[in-house]
Amino acid sequence: MNATTDITYSPKDYKSDQYVRWCPGCGDHAVLSCLHKAMAEVGTSPDNMAVISGIGCSSRLPYYMNTYGFHTIHGRGAAIATGVKTARPDISVWLVTGDGDCLAIGGNHFIHAVRRNVDLNVVLMNNKIYGLTKGQYSPTSDRGFVSKSSPYGTVEDPFVPAELTLGARGNFFARGIDTDAANLTAIFAASARHRGTAVTEVLVNCVIFNNGTHTGITDREVRAERSIFLRHGEKMIFGKNRDKGLVLDGLKLKAVTIGEDGYTMNDILVHDAHERDNTLHLMLAMMNGDMPVALGIIRDVDAPTYEESPLAARHVALWRHLGGEVTPTLARSHDSSCVHKKESPADRICSVGLFAFQDRETSLAGRMGTCLTIPFPPAALWIG
Repeated sequence: MNATTDITYSPKDYKSDQYVRWCPGCGDHAVLSCLHKAMAEVGTSPDNMAVISGIGCSSRLPYYMNTYGFHTIHGRGAAIATGVKTARPDISVWLVTGDGDCLAIGGNHFIHAVRRNVDLNVVLMNNKIYGLTKGQYSPTSDRGFVSKSSPYGTVEDPFVPAELTLGARGNFFARGIDTDAANLTAIFAASARHRGTAVTEVLVNCVIFNNGTHTGITDREVRAERSIFLRHGEKMIFGKNRDKGLVLDGLKLKAVTIGEDGYTMNDILVHDAHERDNTLHLMLAMMNGDMPVALGIIRDVDAPTYEESPLAARHVALWRHLGGEVTPTLARSHDSSCVHKKESPADRICSVGLFAFQDRETSLAGRMGTCLTIPFPPAALWIG
């Protein structure tokens, strides 16, 4: 959830002065624009917002936000974002990532951030390709996909981000497309207002290495028939003439035409994004083939967040009041490396193998970690 103010902001307040270095026509441009608009709608102060990213084309986004930001290392964005949110629960933290960065090298960090329900807003741009490294298949590439790293086609089934998120006990999952700015902006705004990990998969187009991968869903000529935009409390209706809907046929979802085969509007399911049981949410998120692809907010359930838990509060209290040298024994008890203090006691936070420090004079000495310095509090993070 974001810290908001009474000041009115416009999208330009969130734009940096940096030249946007994505290819012309890349879907990432639309995502950036929608994020600027959503933040203005929610009213989050740029000074109360941090945008974290890993490595990849999508991960350049922090440069284009007039907020605090950190372009980190491959796959570790979720770990960094967890540390930032734990150290500064008062600010809005966004993790911008791609299908390769998030679901391959960063997969373990991602699922545990979701499981812990850290109050993060995750924007997962899915173009089903590694674009920055010039066209290798990614964890979401379809079976049989031919690429530079799979010249005879892939022999693997892809990850489905929704399935992974819900399998990790996620409480918020939404899906949007880069060619529908109005709905994508609304999704980002809802993500910002959600307490806990909010994952938004955005189907984006890579015009250079995987052009048209989502056209069977996103093109205006077919979108109404091939997708369904879900809204909480509304009937699950789709189609160019709004004459199709979803019903349960035994234990499976079925797409029907209203007025045919005895089906009426009363038979059409009503979307309940707030239902705690995720069975139907998963069924909706996994629709493909002959079924319409589900867009919109599929799941939005309130649950306790990691940084609000009593145990996290105890960690905060412990590390903020520690002074002097932290012994290796004490440090290991918190799944960390040795921490050495230069002068005065630091403002310290421990978060499951990750340290976040607000004291810029604090140094980290880790046998297993990497010390990173960033231009906003907390100033250094240790990654386990």
